[in-house]
Amino acid sequence: MTQHNSAPPPPSEEHDSRRSGTAGKAAHHAIRIGWLCLGVVFVGLGIIGAFLPLMPTTIFLILAAGCFARSSPRLESWLLNHPRHGPVLVAWRKEGAIPKKGKIAASIGMTVGYVIFWLGARPGLWLASGVAASIIACAAWIWSRPLPRQG
Repeated sequence: MTQHNSAPPPPSEEHDSRRSGTAGKAAHHAIRIGWLCLGVVFVGLGIIGAFLPLMPTTIFLILAAGCFARSSPRLESWLLNHPRHGPVLVAWRKEGAIPKKGKIAASIGMTVGYVIFWLGARPGLWLASGVAASIIACAAWIWSRPLPRQG
């Protein structure tokens, strides 16, 4: 009894490379769309943060700029050239710098957030201490960042 291999012959290299090229382009396009959507979500969160005192704005715009760098140079440019937020984003991107006004605002926001947490949740000593330590560590990191260079 003879066995017959019923599997189709392997595709030619030319055919295979065309298929993977098309699949690669589709995957690249899907990834770009994902970065774009994520960037839009971060811009939305940044806008909400501009109006809610305890929600940050700048960090979401920094994240949005990173997403747009991978998906939409036009939107990335729009953010980096924004009259109000652009200079802060550029300073962060070039120098890892945070302006003194931003450090103060972040510290006040974290303090107010902790007070609301403490009054609202009435946490036990260990939870209150753990949250306080986390906030203090974040504040220390923010204050350890350099100030933007002038000019």
